[in-house]
Amino acid sequence: MELVTIDDIRTAARQVAGHVVRTPLLEASWGDPDRPLWVKPESLQTIGAFKVRGAFNAIGALIAGSDPVSGVVAYSSGNHAQAVAYAAAVYGLPAHIVMPEETPAVKIDATRRHGARVVLCAAGQREIVAEQVAAETETLRRAAQ
Repeated sequence: MELVTIDDIRTAARQVAGHVVRTPLLEASWGDPDRPLWVKPESLQTIGAFKVRGAFNAIGALIAGSDPVSGVVAYSSGNHAQAVAYAAAVYGLPAHIVMPEETPAVKIDATRRHGARVVLCAAGQREIVAEQVAAETETLRRAAQ
């Protein structure tokens, strides 16, 4: 397992800059005066969760890489799905998000509102279906060239 370096953190900060809300640290009033407690209100992010940071970092790294990027495939039943869909839309990439059939409609609708194609699957099948979607979309990309 590779450790995260300060250079990795600096690169990630550059990748997400301009795409995420710089949330403040707020002192929690319920903290212990001798050991203050601070919270970071990531609910202020566009999608309402910190997951948008990882999505922009990952997609930004793909785009900065040497291979062309024609879209992204991810699987999630909630905030990560929305974050990937949002980041992909900002970068102008199609997003294919695999979600379990039992995912609440509010999560599916929010993911679709960011322009993603949502593929529903049976419980426990997200990884398998995501691999299939990746293979299908790669085939479509090659056929379009």
